[in-house]
Amino acid sequence: MSGFVEKPEPREVPGLVHLHTGKVRDLYRNASGDLVMVASDRISAYDWVLPTEIPDKGRVLTQLSLWWFDQLADLVPHHVLSSEPPEGAPADWAGRTLVCKALDMVPVECVARGYLTGSGLKEYEQTRTVCGLALPHGLVDGSELPAAVFTPATKAAVGEHDENVSYEEVARQVGAETAAELRQTTLAVYARARDTARERGLILADTKFEFGFDGGELVLADEVLTPDSSRFWPAEEWEPGRAQPSFDKQFVRDWLTSPESGWDRAAERPTPPLPEKVVEATRAKYIEAYERLTGLNWD
Repeated sequence: MSGFVEKPEPREVPGLVHLHTGKVRDLYRNASGDLVMVASDRISAYDWVLPTEIPDKGRVLTQLSLWWFDQLADLVPHHVLSSEPPEGAPADWAGRTLVCKALDMVPVECVARGYLTGSGLKEYEQTRTVCGLALPHGLVDGSELPAAVFTPATKAAVGEHDENVSYEEVARQVGAETAAELRQTTLAVYARARDTARERGLILADTKFEFGFDGGELVLADEVLTPDSSRFWPAEEWEPGRAQPSFDKQFVRDWLTSPESGWDRAAERPTPPLPEKVVEATRAKYIEAYERLTGLNWD
């Protein structure tokens, strides 16, 4: 089995009720019924939450999400009400806390792909399709697709894989009208983000969004367009036919699967602690993504 090596205890904060401990975020509810999301410095890989944290990771992802929510506000409303920690919260919640409107969440990971890689590449190599969508022959790892595609997935519990599903399956689960709105909004947001990233010398290969309804209005939720939910590649190094350098936890994955770690993924045993060099390189990569996208200095 996989999941947490050691699941952290929730923090006790006056007026907050703990709802859920996720891979990298903790969820609470306040007295008004709003959700309080706290992004930790935890990092996950290969369905394990590692015992080593990446300093500042939660703050980087939170601040980057806030920046993107602002860039996308004319396309789709978001769920953030405040970024101020609740009264009585621990000091280290500063910069990593979002107070959010409670939504009726759609049980679908809304994935947009503009380039072929990851689980989409694996499916393509077997069937020449991704989530049932036929793609041209001759594509390789890193190939740009003729047009961005909506490739949804079911949401998985901690320690389990999300599973790609067809658009028809999404329509069956949530209804044809909602499925169409999810697809249209996902691709519109991806197109805006892709163009924004491109202006900054980055390729947005793929990304996933979560949506919920506030009454009858579709609202963008959770984190958005961070290195944890998206693949960003440096445009100057893009070369189809190989794995691309990425602004995410690739340093962590590479070390875990190296002889140096001594970890056997197939053995289903917990991951070892990360060495300091991997922690520092991973932190630097998250910060570089923030700075290149926003144009702001992290320090």
